[in-house]
Amino acid sequence: MLTLSRCAIQKAMKTLTMSDARKSLSSVLERVKQGEDIGIISGDQVIQLRPVQVVAWEESYLYQEYQVTPQEWDRFQRRMKSRRAKNNYATFSGKFDPDTFA
Repeated sequence: MLTLSRCAIQKAMKTLTMSDARKSLSSVLERVKQGEDIGIISGDQVIQLRPVQVVAWEESYLYQEYQVTPQEWDRFQRRMKSRRAKNNYATFSGKFDPDTFA
């Protein structure tokens, strides 16, 4: 069942419950690929679906701008994960509110 939700900034987005989205997932995804704005209601939030362009590594920003190879990127990620674990970096598990910092 489709319902409409209006946002002040965005145009109307069709929203679906999770069970409705499951029933017709392939057709929902096709409609999104055609440019339709569709969201899935999850608790008190609406999760917007949208296509994402996937590019080859050689066309990625990291490679084009900095010549970072996939192997270098993997090493960097492992190194940072190790540092975070070793140094007990603080984590933020709350919700970010930009007005607090304004």
